[in-house]
Amino acid sequence: MSAKKIFGIVLTLAGMAGLIYGGMDLSSGGVARASFVYLLLGVIFFFAGIKLLQNTRDKVV
Repeated sequence: MSAKKIFGIVLTLAGMAGLIYGGMDLSSGGVARASFVYLLLGVIFFFAGIKLLQNTRDKVV
């Protein structure tokens, strides 16, 4: 497993965590600005990780 794939997985998991935390904070009546920051960072990390995983190819030996 290459470093790019590991980094893509980490970014995707961080994005999912940010989306979940931001959604929970927003639904529980937290500060709206902070909730949107968590949601925005979650979306950015999630899609960056997904794109990195899609664009990383394994070498066939």
